[in-house]
Amino acid sequence: MLDEVCERQHGVVTRGQALASGLTPGAIRSRLRSGRWRRLFAGVYATFTGPLPRPAQLWAVVLASGRGAVLSHQTAAELAGLIDDAAGEIHVTLPADRSVVALPGVRHHLSVRAHTARHPTRLPPQTRVEDTVMDLTQSAREASQAVGWVVRACGRRLTTVARLRDAFAARAKLRWRAHLAMALEDVASGCHSMLEIRYLRDVERRHGLPTAQRQAVRARRGGRWYDDVHYRDYRTIVELDGPQAHPEDALGRDKRRDNASVANGLGTLRYGPEDVSGRPCDMAAEIATVLRRKGWRGYPRSCGPACVITGE
Repeated sequence: MLDEVCERQHGVVTRGQALASGLTPGAIRSRLRSGRWRRLFAGVYATFTGPLPRPAQLWAVVLASGRGAVLSHQTAAELAGLIDDAAGEIHVTLPADRSVVALPGVRHHLSVRAHTARHPTRLPPQTRVEDTVMDLTQSAREASQAVGWVVRACGRRLTTVARLRDAFAARAKLRWRAHLAMALEDVASGCHSMLEIRYLRDVERRHGLPTAQRQAVRARRGGRWYDDVHYRDYRTIVELDGPQAHPEDALGRDKRRDNASVANGLGTLRYGPEDVSGRPCDMAAEIATVLRRKGWRGYPRSCGPACVITGE
């Protein structure tokens, strides 16, 4: 029985689990004195020697935090694949009726939703993806950061717009509700990154460009491509390259995609974050020129006094 617990919990057990498996207090003390086991927190032991792997560290923290504890916020995001690197501080949410015992390197949160927010199957105990996203949006310092969590969760296909909509609706109090609702609509329209949302809002909508298809599927031999922004009626594609979107192994793929576009009569325009953030008006004017050459009969509109677009 103890072997099963150790396997499930990456070699970390509580004193209660050890006693329930048949070990005596003396047997536990003997293992600790001999160095076969070591104390991580009060009543929580590692049953192995050597470095403490991340999974064992997380199990130790959640077990030491006691009844109803679940990993949450950045730590739950780490486990779900919402962030790529382990956060330095481990976040744990406890039921609101619990008292908090401080643990080094651990930040505790109290919530009346700790039980319902727990993922039904994932171990160690952690919040569901939707609740994790909500927690992160509410701890964000500004609205754009909160929106970024929504976009990232959907862009990485960890959840859906519908699920997040339901989760947000279930919370009576929600900071930046309007911003988050708008972000969900933009994601539903096909935006998979903050860069794509900024393009949609600051370049396309603000300057009256026609509505494009987003993440449009284009068939190719042996598979398919996804175009960031495709003005299908005007045979024009806009590709938005993030700061680390194109490592060496992707450059050849992008060149092949662009060449295939030209071969099929499609024009491809490629922009980066510095373009979308620094010169959205110039981008809109340039794209509008291409679209009009391809048959668009509309005109871009000025977004304000400083806009380079002055009218028809």
